[in-house]
Amino acid sequence: MYTTSRAEKKVAQRLREKGLEVYLPMVEELRQWSDRKKKVQKALFNGYLFVKTSKVNLWEALQVPGAVKFVHFAGEHATVRQEEIDTIQRILETGVAVETDNSEIEKGEIVKILGGPLEGMEGECVNKGNKDYFIIRVPGIHQNVMVNIPRKYLEVIG
Repeated sequence: MYTTSRAEKKVAQRLREKGLEVYLPMVEELRQWSDRKKKVQKALFNGYLFVKTSKVNLWEALQVPGAVKFVHFAGEHATVRQEEIDTIQRILETGVAVETDNSEIEKGEIVKILGGPLEGMEGECVNKGNKDYFIIRVPGIHQNVMVNIPRKYLEVIG
C-alpha cells in the first residue's frame, strides 16, 4: 500500500486497529542537527507498507487516513509473496546495514552467504560502483533490498 509521505507508522497503527495484518519494515538511522544527533526509526521503503487483506477488505483499508492506494502494475494489484516478507524480516532482525534501490539492476550471480548473521541465505550478488551487494528483489513493489557483503563471504552456486 502507498501512504502519504512519512505517515507509514500512523497508517500501520490505524490498519492494525481495524484488525488487518500489517508489516512495516523499519530501519534505524542516525540523524544529525546542528545541536544534536539522534537515532530515529524510519520506514525501509518510503511511502510503502505491506497489508495482508482480501478483496472484500480493500476498500476498508483505504478509508484509513494517510492511506493513498494499493500498489498496482498493469491494472493488477501488486502481490508480495510471504517468502519475500520473511527474507526482509530476517535481514532486518540481524541489524546489518541495508540500502534500498528502485532502479533496474541487471541480474547477478546466484550466491550463498558463507558467514555472519545472514549465513545460509541464498540470493543474488550484484556489483554496484565498486562494491558487491547481496540483493533481495521485491518485484511486487519494484524495490530491492541491498546488503554490502565482502565477496569472500559469498559462494557462487548458480
